[in-house]
Formats: sequence, C-alpha cells, structure tokens
Amino acid sequence: MRQLLPFAISSLLGAPALSAVAADLTLQVEIPRLNVAEYHRPYVAIWLEKPDQSFAGNLSVWYDLKKRNNEGNKWLKDLRQWWRRSGRELTMPVDGLSGATRTSGVHTLNIAGSNPLLANLPAGDYQLVVEAAREGGGREILRLPFQWQSSTAQAAKASGSHELGNVTLSVK
Repeated sequence: MRQLLPFAISSLLGAPALSAVAADLTLQVEIPRLNVAEYHRPYVAIWLEKPDQSFAGNLSVWYDLKKRNNEGNKWLKDLRQWWRRSGRELTMPVDGLSGATRTSGVHTLNIAGSNPLLANLPAGDYQLVVEAAREGGGREILRLPFQWQSSTAQAAKASGSHELGNVTLSVK
C-alpha cells in the first residue's frame, strides 16, 4: 500500500500536464497561375508574429534552391517583411524550414504541435503571415490572426489579389 500511494499521487499530479498537448496548425496556400509572358514561381515566406508585429518564429520559406552558385538566395531579399524580421539572419538552406518554390495550385502545410517553434510558443494572440514575391511580378502579404492554445478549434481565411490566392489556417 505504501508503494501504491506515491504512484497514485504522482499519476494524479502528472495528468494535467499530459492533457495539455500542443495544437497542430494546418495551412493551405493557393498560388494562382498568372497569365503573363514570362512566368516565374513566387518565393514564399511563412512565419508567426505577435500582435505588435514583432517576429515570433519561421514556419517555411520556399525559394529557388537549384539556381547555380546559390543565386536563388539573393532574391530572398524581395520577401521584404520576412527579410527584415528574420531572413537576413539565416544561412539558407535551413533544414526543416526551406524548400523549393511551388507550382500554381493549392499547397497544404501541416505543422505538428511537437514542432520546436510551436512547442515553445507561449499561449496568446498571434498572426500567421504569408508573404509572396515573384521575379518580374509583384509582392503580397496576408495576415491571419489566431489564438494559440485556445480551448476551441479555430479557422482563419484571407484572399490575395494577385500573387496569392486563398490562404486558410486551421488550429486544432
């Protein structure tokens, strides 16, 4: 009985910690096919900001990885907001963060709550930011507000006008 009591108490004390599992983010980003003479896939940066627009963490960066002599890196500066907040401090490529540009269509990004950024993210209000820039094209930024570690599932949606299509976020 003496051995059972400490085990039961530690089980009860540990139960709330086990039930506080971090949420998962699912993001869908639509890249429209533009009818232009010379089409280039857009560079896209996805990150989190606090309500005051201060940087909270990177989620993904899509850029041209295959250009000779890492020439794709020099165009990352066209993602101006992302570049100023964190891009210039990174040495690309970054494992688990950077990837190739995407073709036109809808692309899904699933980020598990166990991801180091999300696992260490304090509860509160945030914005998911998606910025796209295209060579010979324009630049566009969409912000989707959400509350991290809310007790209910959340969804947010924004629509771009030229470089981005519909962007949807669900937090579960």
